[in-house]
Amino acid sequence: MSQVPELLPDPGSRPWPWWPPARPASDSEAGSGGASYGRQVEPGRLDLSHGVVLYLEDISVSFDGFKALNALSLTIDAGELRCVIGPNGAGKTTMMDVITGKTRPDAGRAFFGQTIDLTQRTEAEIAHAGIGRKFQKPTIFESHSVFENLELAMKADKRVRRTLAARLSSEEEGRIAETLRQIRLADSASRQAGLLSHGQKQWLEIGMLLMQEPQLLLLDEPVAGMSDDETERTAELFLSLAGQHSLVVVEHDMAFIAKIARKVTVLHEGSVLAEGTLDAVQADPRVVEVYLGR
Repeated sequence: MSQVPELLPDPGSRPWPWWPPARPASDSEAGSGGASYGRQVEPGRLDLSHGVVLYLEDISVSFDGFKALNALSLTIDAGELRCVIGPNGAGKTTMMDVITGKTRPDAGRAFFGQTIDLTQRTEAEIAHAGIGRKFQKPTIFESHSVFENLELAMKADKRVRRTLAARLSSEEEGRIAETLRQIRLADSASRQAGLLSHGQKQWLEIGMLLMQEPQLLLLDEPVAGMSDDETERTAELFLSLAGQHSLVVVEHDMAFIAKIARKVTVLHEGSVLAEGTLDAVQADPRVVEVYLGR
């Protein structure tokens, strides 16, 4: 088994609490949760033994000579709701592309929990491991009902025989009912998804992600185009999900950020410019110069 790297004299420090080994002991360990530092982890469970769900260390990505990410380092705690802000071109989308396997970094390490090396996994494998991503524009099955959208998204055996002969168990029906309650669409369960408002479509897609039982949710500009009331209700939804899931919210709407922020990371030119409470980053003259003052 790989030895724990001596990156910090105090492994309990933040933001680098205790980095995973350079590689998991074996691919089978990584895929199942595996063993970590001598601790046995239940197969199928993510190893959160050090309380951190996501590690990014010195991640760099270049496109035709342009450095989209420049030695980016970041950690997200289990159950945390983290807001990420920054000007256009700061690297926010590329960061999420790296986390989800869409883009391979030129350098650096990215771990999900203690054992899953994201740089060695496909997009499908990463999604199956427990990372869900929502893009700005909602993607739902508009000709199906709200209930059917959640049923189709359920983490289950999707083979043809199972799908054609599907009858929901009471447990599955309960999960859908609970998700409908969470996303504020219980009264619209039988409504055709295409008839929902923009904000409701956003909530439905979030519900579809929740049906996949993710540990980490990446949410890209989730309130863009929403009414004030929908934005308020989305803030309530995200706050209710924190703790049950880890959330990374990329958003430009500072009023919305103010409603949900506990810790804010500011990206600029592909790396972390500032990090802390919203009040702290808003008072940082560097942040004001490159982002808030614009």
